[in-house]
Amino acid sequence: MLQAATDARTNFELTAYALTLAPRQRSQRLCYIPTALGDSAQAVEVTRERFAQQRPDVTFSTLLLFPQPNVPDIRAHLLAQDVLLVEGGSVVNLLAVWRAHNLPAILRECWDAGVVCAGTSAGSLCWHLGGATDSFRDSLDPFTDGLGFLPYSNGVHDDFTGQPRRTTYRSMVASGVLPAGFATEDGVGLHYVDGELEEAVTARQHARAWWVESDGRGGYAEVPIAARLL
Repeated sequence: MLQAATDARTNFELTAYALTLAPRQRSQRLCYIPTALGDSAQAVEVTRERFAQQRPDVTFSTLLLFPQPNVPDIRAHLLAQDVLLVEGGSVVNLLAVWRAHNLPAILRECWDAGVVCAGTSAGSLCWHLGGATDSFRDSLDPFTDGLGFLPYSNGVHDDFTGQPRRTTYRSMVASGVLPAGFATEDGVGLHYVDGELEEAVTARQHARAWWVESDGRGGYAEVPIAARLL
């Protein structure tokens, strides 16, 4: 599977990479899930148009949950996909709405069936145990209620300058508020197989990922992970 934290242009490059991970390489189906943006109609239209222009070979669909599901059978729809693409936004609201609709159990079934589960920002964080989030306010707080399909924390936008994401994520890991995990600079995707990191890939030169863990003395240790340029 692929996780990404990036801007719109490089995110599409990483989504194209996610499509290559799906077993079926022809007549692929991708479902876009913008719950974290409150099912923004603008986000749906922009993403639909991008696929129509750049990947007309992909059957594009959406899962919308506001004001009610837009498909008659959520489970059947998601299990029929090759890739699930989860949009960024509020990871706290995302998980709350998903749980109200029993999405975690359905997504776990998709995960186990080999559907590629991908996403950007909150759409990356949600698959992990938790991470740092600005869902509650402008400042960053710990989020520890992720799906936990991946047994790590996740630091997204690890080189974002508008907030101290890099230092805050590491301080949360150092204090034990968050477990050890992987952080990604913008443009970097994490490809997991069976819960283990297979490789990091990047749509930006020189961008990379990091393994971050507590050093057991109130600090942290980090290991850079080179990312393969797509």
